Amino acid sequence: MKAQTLSARQDAAREATRFVVLMGVVSLLADATYEGARSILGPYLLALGASATAVGFVAGLGELVGYGLRLVSGRLADRTRRFWDLTAAGYAVNLLSVPLLAVVGRWEAAAALVVAERAGKAVRTPPRDAMLSYAASRVGAGWAFGLHEALDQVGAVAGPLLVAAVLGAGGSLRWGFAALAFPAALCLLTVAWARTRFPQPSQLEDTSSPLDFRLRRALGLYLLGAGLVAAGFVDFPLLAYHFARNAVLPTTAVPVLYALAMATDAVAALVLGRWFDRYGIRTLALGTAATAAFAPLAIFGGPAGAVAGIVLWGMGVGLQESVLRAAVARMVPPDRRASAFGLFQTVYGVAWFAGSALMGLLYDAHPSYLVLFAVATQLSAAGLFGWSAARSPLRRP
Repeated sequence: MKAQTLSARQDAAREATRFVVLMGVVSLLADATYEGARSILGPYLLALGASATAVGFVAGLGELVGYGLRLVSGRLADRTRRFWDLTAAGYAVNLLSVPLLAVVGRWEAAAALVVAERAGKAVRTPPRDAMLSYAASRVGAGWAFGLHEALDQVGAVAGPLLVAAVLGAGGSLRWGFAALAFPAALCLLTVAWARTRFPQPSQLEDTSSPLDFRLRRALGLYLLGAGLVAAGFVDFPLLAYHFARNAVLPTTAVPVLYALAMATDAVAALVLGRWFDRYGIRTLALGTAATAAFAPLAIFGGPAGAVAGIVLWGMGVGLQESVLRAAVARMVPPDRRASAFGLFQTVYGVAWFAGSALMGLLYDAHPSYLVLFAVATQLSAAGLFGWSAARSPLRRP
């Protein structure tokens, strides 16, 4: 009997792993599509006649919509239990908006597609993460979300490289967007296959692994910590702006640095996800404190410091994309998990938007102000996570 039970649990874990990998491939193809588009969006809007103010407004509005709608889509997913319908619809809007950019003639139309693309991502992310959390209960939340993030980042590198290859071969910006129709189509086909293969992902949930209900009382503190992490995490474009303005590195080296950050993100997500499953939320506290050094290194460390700072920055992204999500999955019961992901992602996105705007002002006043703000917010968040870990370590049973 015990052997049969063990075999059944192993089979369930293998099925859960297959689901995580399949959804990771979906994210890989989706990231290749819209990250490829983002890599040339600025020059394209300029070519269509948009001003710098318009570009900044469009980018900011897109991100605000992309995070703000997640609260609504998460609650809708929990209320209707139609996770696949919302996920598929979100991916369709998210991805089909990209190749349509190739045919617009005005920057206002392009801006509308950018906002639509972000809205589609908002619709599909909470229900998708909820489905992932069901499988994560079988294989470890940290590992599942870490593996998903690692595959996601493969697409984040591949998409811009595809666009670069099109432009290098003499293609126009429009052809760059058109080429992204291929990963978009593959992604939508993979979503359809995943839906057929796993029609009820909630059945993957391991009900024998209880939630840590003590930590649910600290959910407010956790959300505050996540907001502080987001507010003080400097955007890569601002770091790249600093490198170019002060001739820290050649301009040609900046894309290489970004690729290094994305590779570091992928590796860190896997390693830190495993550590989370073993050591609990203290992994988040220590990781946030350690990566807080990225800002002073990148701003004041010269060329070597820039490289070291970007590596730490990539580790921070991997930590946030794996452990932050994994902790939410372990705090909240399954019937409210999409709502929890939506709430978490909305808080995170609004704090990111506000913090990014503030740090731009701080940098213009003096770079040291930005560094002080970034370090202070990251260490404050680490303290809140450490407090949560002291109340309940949130280890996997």
